[in-house]
Amino acid sequence: MRIPEPSGFSSTRFFSSPGRICRALLLALSPLAPANAYADEQKVWAAGAYSFSDELGGFRITGASGIGTKDDPLVITEEMNSATPVTLTIRTTKPIQPFGTAGEFANGLMYMRIDVLNNSGQAWVEFQFELQEILDQPSVFGDGLSFDQRNKTPDNIVSSSFADFDRDFEPYDRLLFKNGKIDPLKTGRFEFLITDYTPRWTFYLVQDPRIPTG
Repeated sequence: MRIPEPSGFSSTRFFSSPGRICRALLLALSPLAPANAYADEQKVWAAGAYSFSDELGGFRITGASGIGTKDDPLVITEEMNSATPVTLTIRTTKPIQPFGTAGEFANGLMYMRIDVLNNSGQAWVEFQFELQEILDQPSVFGDGLSFDQRNKTPDNIVSSSFADFDRDFEPYDRLLFKNGKIDPLKTGRFEFLITDYTPRWTFYLVQDPRIPTG
């Protein structure tokens, strides 16, 4: 990749009938605990040397696999219910070692595949990704985080739904897929390489589906 006594209770009444009060509390809390535990469990998915979380809301992760190499990329499956930007939180779960063995270390090289189900009810005509080392702040050149910025002619940026892409590196690290469409209830696949030559424990991937403006 965080009680004080309730008002209105009388101490005398509370201790005069502990069995009844305890049973009432257990009955009130027991239906909630499993649901909350299940919801929390579903927010974080582990794959390779990283965890992936939809904790910032607006979408749902439905799966994660892979270790982050070209032959075995990190595959994140998601469902988005609106055409508004959402943020994927990525954390390291294993030691950081630049250029170390993928899966054993957070090594700064992450081959990614993101499969997104469009459940927004509107067609998406573009789709943009943005990297952020600090939430809600642009990722600048000096932080080492980018969509493989050093490679001027990348051959690993592809999409099942869009024919072309643009990359912007200053003052943002953005990757825009264009000239295509993802219809409602269809899934789009995006593949790219994230490089982080000064790896951090946590960073963010903003995902922004675009709808027609006319």
